[in-house]
Amino acid sequence: METIEKPYVLGIDMGGTGTKFGIVDARGNVLKSSSLPTQDYPDINDYCDALCAAMLKIVDEFGGIKNIRGVGGGTPNGNYYTGCIEHAANLPWKGIVPFAKMISDRMGVPCRITNDANAAAMGEMTYGAARGMKNFIEITLGTGVGSGIVIDGKVVYGHDGFAGELGHTKIVHGPEGRQCGCGRRGCIEAYASATGVARSAKEIIENSSKETVLRKLDIDKITSYDVFKAAEAGDEVAKEIFDFTGSMLGQKLADFVAFSAPEAIILFGGLTKSGHWIMDPIVKALNENVMSIWVNKVKVLTSTLKDSDAAILGASSLAWDIEAQAPMSR
Repeated sequence: METIEKPYVLGIDMGGTGTKFGIVDARGNVLKSSSLPTQDYPDINDYCDALCAAMLKIVDEFGGIKNIRGVGGGTPNGNYYTGCIEHAANLPWKGIVPFAKMISDRMGVPCRITNDANAAAMGEMTYGAARGMKNFIEITLGTGVGSGIVIDGKVVYGHDGFAGELGHTKIVHGPEGRQCGCGRRGCIEAYASATGVARSAKEIIENSSKETVLRKLDIDKITSYDVFKAAEAGDEVAKEIFDFTGSMLGQKLADFVAFSAPEAIILFGGLTKSGHWIMDPIVKALNENVMSIWVNKVKVLTSTLKDSDAAILGASSLAWDIEAQAPMSR
């Protein structure tokens, strides 16, 4: 990849809670990164001002904006075709936000965006656990549940740019399903995200008389990390919470396998740090629910890229080829 004239790009990993960003070279090294809290900016203009100011501060350490080829962003509901964030459930800004244009106007360089999970999949395929794979699914387990589907080496976008919203497929049908941020009920995101784990913890604790260290915490503020720490200490209720979460996700992964027959499903995000407590029930439920032709055939892996490197690298890769046919805001 020849990028001598402009040797760097910027990658943005926007999450519902926080945004991470970094400067990346042509070899895929995140040279420096930083972050800011997404939820602290109810006005999108204030958010873009703060984000661009923070990115320019990093850029100044690497010779200034003249050395930046472009900006790539992985965002919730980021439309690769239009450059807009459209009706994202987990962001403070509603409706259609022309995010790529807003960043480009402030930075003075081109910007392209995609769904955050698609960006993670691109980073995984280039630098992580999916190297050499042409068919896999990346599942991001954070504030929500995102997915990036790769078939024959290409990310699936669909005709409108929004293909692959597997987190918003239903696991519980009917009015008893949990309310999801997308407006529907019963989506797997409401059960298998970090916030879903917290909701499960509250439900299980309130409907059980079993002893658990989690009762000592504010039930409305329990996090997935609290559940992990309790499981590590041998708490049976914490294990039950992970068993329930993993079983729900594993059942949905079985449906995803039937759709694209991936070589692997790669899990990325904070919830994966719960290790075998979450992975074992996922794999068990997956193999109990797939057709026999896929039992023990599909690998379930965790990302090999630390923290948000997958999303930063994947997003930044959008900025290298600024002559690509897909629209890029200038």
